[in-house]
Formats: sequence, C-alpha cells, structure tokens
Amino acid sequence: MINIDKDTTTLIEKLIDGDEKAYLSLIEIYYKKLYVYAYSLTNDYALAEDIVQNVFMKIWENRKKLNIKESLKSFLYKAVYNDFVNSFRKKQSSLLLDKIYWETINEMTDEEYFQETASKIELLKKEIESLPNKCKQIFLLSKEEGLTNVEIASYLDVSIKSVEAHITNAYHILRKKIEIKKEGGGY
Repeated sequence: MINIDKDTTTLIEKLIDGDEKAYLSLIEIYYKKLYVYAYSLTNDYALAEDIVQNVFMKIWENRKKLNIKESLKSFLYKAVYNDFVNSFRKKQSSLLLDKIYWETINEMTDEEYFQETASKIELLKKEIESLPNKCKQIFLLSKEEGLTNVEIASYLDVSIKSVEAHITNAYHILRKKIEIKKEGGGY
C-alpha cells in the first residue's frame, strides 16, 4: 500500500493512469472517514453509504480527468458534500412533486365526492317533495326537524303507529325511486 501522507501526488498520478491498487488504497484510507462525514450530514446510514460509494465511483470513472488543486483530503470531503447537496435537492424536488401529486389527487377526489354527494342530495330532495303530503310532512318533521316519533304524534294529533308507518312508507318509496334512478343512470 502507498503511504498517503508522504506521497499523495504519486497516488493521484497512479489513479489517473488507472492503477487499481492506488484506487483500492484511496478507498481503504478514506472510506470510513468519508462515511462518518456523510452520515453527519444525512443522519441516514444507507444514504451516507450511497453518497460515499457514488464519490468513489465518480473518481474511478473520471480518473483520467482528475485535476486536484487542493489537498486530496479536501477534494474528497468536498465531493462528499456536493453529492449530499445533490441528493438533498433531488429528494426535496421529489418530495415537492409528491406533495403536489397527492394534493391534486385529494382535490380531484374531494371535488368528485362533493359533486356526487350534491347530486344525490338534490335527487333525494326532489323525491321527498314528491312524497304524499302527510308522509312528506311526518318524514320532514323527523329527519329535518329532528323530532321524535312521540313528539310528531303529539304535534299532529295522530298515533305513534301512524307516525312510524308514514316514516317507513317514506323510506320504502324513496329507496324504490332512487334505485330506479340508479339503474336508469339518473344520477
């Protein structure tokens, strides 16, 4: 192995010439230090490892073009930092796109749900209006006004059984009419 402290210039020259032993020496000397540094930036073991591996891969792939003006150590730390920044930017833009995507999906879903619900409510109101008068009156007192069957019976001076029968009849009529509309594509 090459002694990096004494002769970084020789290591860089051998690396540029494609010497795999020089490359392996570079990895052996700096991998752990760069990994610790990358982890301090990311707080993510896997991402830190990816960043360091990317840096070493890029060094090998671009070895013929290497132009290290500062110390090798500074060059490597700067490369790790730059790769971290690039990863962070990609992640941020990806998160922004994910956020926009989900907001759009939610808006579309909410809008579709709102329109479908509004359509159903309109259909239901229309069908309630077409109920027989006494049936409609009792149904609305129960469902819109929130009166109990006993209160409705007392208010209209009818039996509780009569109130229950009218509400049951209203539900029966409404279900039937809405099912017919559904089958016919009415809403």
